[in-house]
Formats: sequence, C-alpha cells, structure tokens
Amino acid sequence: MRVAVTGSTGRLGSALVRALSDAPFTGPTGPLAWTRADLDLDAPTGVDEALDRDRPEVVVHTAAWTDVDACARDPELAMRRNGVATGHLAIGCATRGIDLLVVSTNEVFDGTRIDRRPYAPDDEVKPANPYGASKAAGEDVARAAYLNRRGTVGIARTAWLYGPPGPDFPRKIADAARRAASARETLPLVGDEWGTPTYAADVADAIVELLAENSTGGIHHLVAAGVASRADWARDVIARLGIEVAIDEVPGSTWRRASTPPAWGVLAPTPLPSGEPIRPWQQAMAEYEPFLKRALAAAAG
Repeated sequence: MRVAVTGSTGRLGSALVRALSDAPFTGPTGPLAWTRADLDLDAPTGVDEALDRDRPEVVVHTAAWTDVDACARDPELAMRRNGVATGHLAIGCATRGIDLLVVSTNEVFDGTRIDRRPYAPDDEVKPANPYGASKAAGEDVARAAYLNRRGTVGIARTAWLYGPPGPDFPRKIADAARRAASARETLPLVGDEWGTPTYAADVADAIVELLAENSTGGIHHLVAAGVASRADWARDVIARLGIEVAIDEVPGSTWRRASTPPAWGVLAPTPLPSGEPIRPWQQAMAEYEPFLKRALAAAAG
C-alpha cells in the first residue's frame, strides 16, 4: 500500500512516518513522507503534482496550522490553511480514487457541556474558536469532495497531543516548574480545562491499524484512555521529574489569550479494529518520561 503522509516533519506526522516504516503493508520503500515542498498549506493547488508524481493509494493529512492563538489573531489565514487547503487535497484525492484520512481536533466542539459526557463522533460540531472552526471546515470540505466520487474519506480527531519534536506541554510545564522552584514562587496551573493527554506515537499506531484493516472511513476519536485537567497533567509531569514547587490551581481565564479553548474537551474514544483501546495516558507518559528527561537535559546543556 502506497501511503503518503502530509506534514511529515510535525509531531503526529513524524510519529506516523516512523510507525508506517515498520508496517509490512507499506513495502520495502516505506511511506511517502510529504513535507511543505509537496503540500504547502499556503499554495495547496500544487498538490495535484505530488499526487500524480507519487501515485499514493491513501493520503493521511496531518499537516495543519495548529497555533490556536495565531489562528485566533488571523482567522482568515487559519481557514485557508486548515479548511481551503484540505479541500484542495480532498478534491485531488477524490478525483483520482485515492483514499483520504484527515486528522482533526477536539476543538471542533465548544466544550460547554456540563453533563461530563465525552463527545461522541456523531455529536453536533460547534467550534468556539477560529482554530476549531477552520478544522471543522476542513472536515466538511473533505467529506463533500467524496460525494459521488471514488475512494473513501475518514476523519481522525485527537486531542492534547504531545511528543517530539519541539516544546510540547510536558516540556513547557517542566521549564515553568523549574523556573518557579528556582525563584521560590508558586506555579499556577489551570484546573478548569479538561481533556485527555495523548501520545503522538499512540495515535500513529492507531492510524496504522486503521490502514492495515482498510477501516479509515468514517469518524474516529483517537485519544488515550482517561480524563485529566491541565493541572492533573502538569502534576504528573512535575512528579515524574521530581521538581519540588508550590502549586496553585487557577481558572484558565487567569491568562489573557487570543483563543478560547474548550473547557470540556474530552472525546469518547472509538473502537479500533483489534478491539483494543489506546492505553491510559499515564502509561504513555511513563514511556515518554525517559525521552522527556533526555530532552530537558540536552536543552540545559
């Protein structure tokens, strides 16, 4: 199976390329790792050239503009990159009979529900910020592109992704905790925003399973098991690193931000073909812990 991955140098894209490289169904050459040169979100019409050159059988679209605050400051650019560009890719794939799996986000939901029920795939999409709106538009245009055309389209929503490369939430919290401890200050942590910390490598493995079983069609919620607040997750990081710092839980409104994240951003995980769910987030954090410590040590010099 010829699988192309857009955004192959990003957090999920790079994890997916690694996972697909070990998958027997991609053959000896492995996946097609598309970078910005192959699909530029600011010039998406060039995707036709990449599709005709590489002739993939399925494309996994992980490329996106995920800076939620920047999206809020420039919603038109967010819509072009996450909505319009996805539409160009989807039309290109659908007209050639190429399957497409679009990676999306929990932020297509507004997070205002008070019943504490995780969002299911068939719940009403109602984004509360420009990033979520642009990703919801991407979902819509991808599905529309496949009406009366060959091929299969799927949506894979995830949330609170962490892992290499770059400064993810655990690394940012570790840096903040160390600074606060050094200054003997209290570390404020957001206690009223809920979701599921999800390791990018686990989402990559789940996507590989969907591909292997030809089960990419429909809507999938690919998140770890369990629920946590931002403060819960931060405490887990701080405890693993042995940082002694005073903590104060505060509301998210303590900080002024361009974007408003969903307060209840919890997705209901959907079953994978094997029937095995993605592992609990604490187990994934335990696996990530050695890498996190090495990354922090390298950054400290």
